[in-house]
Amino acid sequence: MNKFVKWLGMMLIVLNSALSQAQEVIDRVAVIVNDGVVLESEIEQMLTQVKANAAAQKLALPADSVLRVQAIDRLVLRELQLQLARRIGVEVSDAQLQQTLVTMAREGGASLDQMRSDIEASGISWEAYRETIRNEIITAEVQRGAVQRRVYISPQEIENLTKIIEQMAEQETEYRLGHILVATPEGASAEQLQSARNNAELLLERLRNGADFAQAAITSSSGSSALEGGDLGWMNINAMPTLFAEVVRGKERNTLVGPLRSGVGFHILKVLDTRGVEKVEIVEYQARHILITPSIILSDARAKEMLEQFRQQILAGEADFADLAREHSADPGSAQQGGSLGWSDPEVFTPVFRDAIKSTPIGELSQPFKTEFGWHLVEVSDSRLQDTTKASNQNRAYQMLFSRKYQEELENWQQEIRDQAYIEQVEL
Repeated sequence: MNKFVKWLGMMLIVLNSALSQAQEVIDRVAVIVNDGVVLESEIEQMLTQVKANAAAQKLALPADSVLRVQAIDRLVLRELQLQLARRIGVEVSDAQLQQTLVTMAREGGASLDQMRSDIEASGISWEAYRETIRNEIITAEVQRGAVQRRVYISPQEIENLTKIIEQMAEQETEYRLGHILVATPEGASAEQLQSARNNAELLLERLRNGADFAQAAITSSSGSSALEGGDLGWMNINAMPTLFAEVVRGKERNTLVGPLRSGVGFHILKVLDTRGVEKVEIVEYQARHILITPSIILSDARAKEMLEQFRQQILAGEADFADLAREHSADPGSAQQGGSLGWSDPEVFTPVFRDAIKSTPIGELSQPFKTEFGWHLVEVSDSRLQDTTKASNQNRAYQMLFSRKYQEELENWQQEIRDQAYIEQVEL
């Protein structure tokens, strides 16, 4: 597929392009939409482009009469949304439009000039294409503003879908288990059971202290896999005994579990390995900062100089970071906490601040640096690897629910603005 089709596909341009300025036809009003109109030339242009796109993708199309109804419906809806945008003042500047076009070209693997050449080679004027993209951006913004506030997702919905996501992931997770059985005779007495339990607990303690699991299984296990070092092979939760599944679920590699009592004795398990586990981890940092914001009475240079002095005082033991933050920091959220940002994912911060936290060694002070908020001095006190799989699944659930409900509400809203509008097709 050539680049032109990619441009059309990315932005649905094939269904929304305006009439080429180079087209020389006598136009007429096809549909009256409130105080605006849809022109016959717009309908014809859309039909032409739909057919061209279908041909490029080798798609079959219905009769022209059916296509015309669809084209009119889409153009009427676009006109209604643009009218609403004008009423509420939604605009897209030339600079914003240019940036969008540059991004589209880059995603298509070409330069903006190459993209323009492809568009013009297809018979569409560049100016018409630009204005179509501008209208797409505007209508998307109007849709977001109107529809987002109509979408409500309850915490219970998120929790329910999160559980389903976790269950699906669990079905794909496999565990390679090591197994040791300290057997008990059938009809064992309380004394025999206690003796077996004591032996199992002593064996588990040795394993926790570094004893080789495979060797212990060969010498001490009564299980069927003893001669294989207790290796039960790979299995998912559904394939293993219920007793094992209940305690193994969610465990990490090298985890020891037990002793577990069953009718045949006491079991010790080791998670030798896992595969298919979707685990999300991030590095969090414990940091604090002092923010000095330049103003009319405090120059940029003076703000930086203040932080340089603070840094020297802290390093010399002449001042305390927390005291300086409480007294001087312009960040109200952290100043009263001595500048503390708590444990944070650096990705939530502005890029310059994020990079400063990541690059500052633990226990040291950064050099003063500037962001759009002012000048900062940062101290990083610790870092940790945090499992955010649960939060990631919850966010995934929210996005799935939002996407579904947004589409439903978008269709409802679009039908509402159609119902409230004056729409009249003008007969030939």
